[in-house]
Amino acid sequence: MGYSDMIIFIMEIVGTVAFAASGAMTGIQKRMDLFGVNVLGVTTAVGGGLIRDLILGLNPPVMFQNPRYALTAVITSTVLFIFMYVRAGVHTGRHAKMREILLFVGDTIGLGIFTVVGSHTAVTAGYGDNRFLLVFVGVMTGVGGGMLRDVLAGNMPYILVKHVYAVASLSGALVYVLLLPYLSGLSCMMAGAVAVMLIRILAAYYRWNLPRIP
Repeated sequence: MGYSDMIIFIMEIVGTVAFAASGAMTGIQKRMDLFGVNVLGVTTAVGGGLIRDLILGLNPPVMFQNPRYALTAVITSTVLFIFMYVRAGVHTGRHAKMREILLFVGDTIGLGIFTVVGSHTAVTAGYGDNRFLLVFVGVMTGVGGGMLRDVLAGNMPYILVKHVYAVASLSGALVYVLLLPYLSGLSCMMAGAVAVMLIRILAAYYRWNLPRIP
């Protein structure tokens, strides 16, 4: 495994942990049991990658070829469940705030990483000249897991209502694609991921949202 491949693998593991944590926190908020929390954690962590592989025709999808991502999601979800279970009833207000912070941080990191990983996977699959596909696959990889999580949890999908979520993913994918002719793939991924996270943080801080009918 080369240097770039190692960095990308680390990014994928970090993104998997982040998305699994956000999925698990949603399950905990919904008062799901350990199994339900793990289902939401795994779905959030690998759901976007599953959609990506189906679009690109990569069969079987990576999550079945290499179970380490699903296993990482299970471990993350279980550890988080145990921690919250042990601490249940202690400083309830503080825990509610911590759950919100964990959900936001996990979603932000996971969205940034998986958006650019999705676009990069499309490039390595031989679709580097199809910019529309690169952007589309990047966005679907970034938001797909969270969308499946919200559907399973009975929530309005996060991408439709919260802090320009899908717009942040779209911006990161565009940064990756536009920089690709000039920089290495890894540098483009870093720039795209940072763009997504920065937009998410600014949107949350300044309460940015797209216009809606009151």
